Amino acid sequence: QVQLVESGGGLVQAGGSLRLSCAASGRIFSINAMGWYRQAPGKQRELVARFISGGRIDYADFVKGRFTISSDNNKNTVYLQMNSLKPEDTAVYYCNFISDLNIYWGKGTQVTCSS
Repeated sequence: QVQLVESGGGLVQAGGSLRLSCAASGRIFSINAMGWYRQAPGKQRELVARFISGGRIDYADFVKGRFTISSDNNKNTVYLQMNSLKPEDTAVYYCNFISDLNIYWGKGTQVTCSS
């Protein structure tokens, strides 16, 4: 079993920055993918950014140039640096790991951007 612990959400004004962190612990033998999704009220959960094993990085179009995903593989930790935040970025952000083809989700961290 894998546990994911997220941190770093909060309230920020438009144009501000936040950095999210997600640390994975437990029985991790291989990581197939890791990254971040978000879900705004009344909307479906959507991809924000993710690493895919083999070196591929995916970004949603709406965050390109503003958000950067990074990782510390020694710590099984993934980060999301969010700059130039907009009110429409307000959502619960979820960490996602796919390890040994099992899918794990964090509990989510709230990001609120005020105008």
